Parts: sequence; structure tokens; C-alpha cells
Amino acid sequence: MPSRVVAVHSNAAHGFSKSTRESITLLEGLGVEGDAHCGATVQHRSRVAADPSQPNVRQVHLIHGELLDALSENGYTVAPGDLGENVTTRDVDLLGLPVGTRLRFGDAVVTITGLRNPCQQINDFQSGLLKQVVRTDEEGRVIRLAGVMGIVSRGGRVAAGDTIDVELPPPPHFPLTRV
Repeated sequence: MPSRVVAVHSNAAHGFSKSTRESITLLEGLGVEGDAHCGATVQHRSRVAADPSQPNVRQVHLIHGELLDALSENGYTVAPGDLGENVTTRDVDLLGLPVGTRLRFGDAVVTITGLRNPCQQINDFQSGLLKQVVRTDEEGRVIRLAGVMGIVSRGGRVAAGDTIDVELPPPPHFPLTRV
């Protein structure tokens, strides 16, 4: 099956979850129009407190729908948008993409910058959920499963049902790290 958008979400307020929308508009260099995290510089509260002049490399948050399936299998009820993502996808290995991968949704393009670093707010949403999305492997490496972050390289409208075209960057490919 082709990679596709399952749902799109935004929230004008700095809350944890985002409301499902019919469509969202991506603004080049800024993020999701009307979303609290839209801006050329950091908009996440903890990052603003540390240094408000940092560039915003977390303009768009994407989560693979397969994560929501796995959480459900482990007894959690998590719907698209609940974990604060702007775009919920299906049939694309977001976590396996290298830095700089471009995802095309019609005319819009999001360039992947790194992994979302989940925080305590996930446990505030549902107790125990943080351990489901952040794990340690056998070699002691931290594995982050809560999606990827990106910047808007070309603006446009994104809606549920849109196909996703994946364009890898030229080699060498670098694995995603937390941003």
C-alpha cells in the first residue's frame, strides 16, 4: 500500500493533545498555520525558557499510526492527535528515515530533522505510557518511538487520505537523533 496520511491535527493553545481537522495548512519555514508550535524560532515552552532565539526544528510532529496500534495492543487507548502530533501516518517507517528525508504531501514538503523526545506529559496523559514510547535496548541505547519532527520546506494543504512520497537525501545517510 502507498504511504498515506491517516489524520491531521492542530491546537492553537499550548496543550498536550491536538484536535483532528479536515485539513491543515503548512507554512514554509514556520509550521502548521494556527498551531501553538508554529514559528521560525522555538515554540515549545521548555525550549523557549532555555533560549527563545533557537531555530524551530520542531515545526511539524509526525507519528506513525502503527505506534497507536501497538499501544492499543498493550492496553492503552490513544487516538490520532492524542500524543500531540500534527500528522498521523500509515505505511511509512518514520523512525527508520535518515535526517534530511523529504516527505511530500501533494504540494507541501516536510524535511525530517529528528526524533521527538517524549516527556513526562505523556505519563500525565496516561499513566505508564512514557515507558511504552521510550525504551532502552539490550546495549543500553535509548529508543524513542514517539514520532519524528520536521520543518516545512514547502507550504501547502495536507489532509487525511493524502499519499506520502518519501525522498531520501543524498548519501551518506545519518540516523535520526532527538531534537
